Amino acid sequence: MTILHADLDSFYASVEQRDDVRLRGRPVLVGGGVVLAASYEAKARGVRTPMGLSQARALCPDAVVVPPRMGAYVEASRRVFEIFRDTTPLVEGISIDEAFLDVSGLRRIRGGPEEIAATLRADVRQRVGLPITVGVARTKFLAKVASGVGKPDGLLVVPPDGELDFLHPLPVERLWGVGPVTAARLRDRQIHTVGHVARIGEAALVAMLGAAAGRHLHALAHNHDPRRVRVGARRGSIGSQCALGRGPHAFAEVDAVLAALVDRVARRMRAAGRPGRTVMLRLRFADYTRATRSRSLLKATTSTRAILATARALLTAARPLITERGITLVGVAVGNLDGGGAVQPELPFDDPHDEGLDSALDAIRDRFGASSVTRADRLGRDLHQAAPLLPD
Repeated sequence: MTILHADLDSFYASVEQRDDVRLRGRPVLVGGGVVLAASYEAKARGVRTPMGLSQARALCPDAVVVPPRMGAYVEASRRVFEIFRDTTPLVEGISIDEAFLDVSGLRRIRGGPEEIAATLRADVRQRVGLPITVGVARTKFLAKVASGVGKPDGLLVVPPDGELDFLHPLPVERLWGVGPVTAARLRDRQIHTVGHVARIGEAALVAMLGAAAGRHLHALAHNHDPRRVRVGARRGSIGSQCALGRGPHAFAEVDAVLAALVDRVARRMRAAGRPGRTVMLRLRFADYTRATRSRSLLKATTSTRAILATARALLTAARPLITERGITLVGVAVGNLDGGGAVQPELPFDDPHDEGLDSALDAIRDRFGASSVTRADRLGRDLHQAAPLLPD
């Protein structure tokens, strides 16, 4: 099996630089109060996403700030995915700016994997005008690592007989699932590279990190990843998040942002016909640690009120942590999605006014725009534009 991981470089910022010659070669920030994307010129100065705009300007005073143009990004993504599907029918989109492509068996038609990847990069540059990095390997995990190492605007092929030689010297953060907290725990034990993880037994990793994380990291450190490229797979959850910037933030403000996010997520669920059972709350604190809380409902729903009530209960339970650590990001997602679109009522039947209110608000927003109706506590404080998603 030969897999390509194709990842557009600084996608939003690259589209802006493509469309405005004055921005080329200059540090570009896309966003409003929060940086949604930064060009590599800005990243070289320490700007990261999602970072507050004031902090980004302090790091890069000469940066050019442009508002996001989601329609332009969606159109660019559509054209890039056409090139992906011209290359191979086996394409698994991860987001609007990255995908896995299975090019096994195409040698006679299109040449070897490196030639296919080089042609794809040239086609994206010529037909869409954007830089793209491609990693090539036998597994999805290693192909994605290769594209990350190969950035920006690069092509990196990991040969089958050199997989571990490439993987093991890399820092532990290259392993999927290793964030700042896990990395710190590993480094406290003098585990700094993927090779160090590979030399530890699975039982020791399980004792150190827990069963799921320990087995997961042990497998990846040996490049064990049996997943195939899946075509037409539907997403497992629908969510949205909002960076709040550095605090302090009153709890009522956080609650109001959460309610607006639930409005957005529930509307997306209804549009996709995907009721869900599990509500997940995601928080990032001022010390850069994160927390996720979840609660499952008795039945799948698309009701804004039901999802909001559950999300608020999770947020209230996390209030002591928020007070102690401060908060810089809040997100909500709904998982365990059904595919059929039908919602089975149960006794006592749901209040019919809920469904009617949701339908009426959806119709108004579809006709007049997402910001045409908002909650009173969000007046004058709209969320940043939602990142575009791949079709479900």
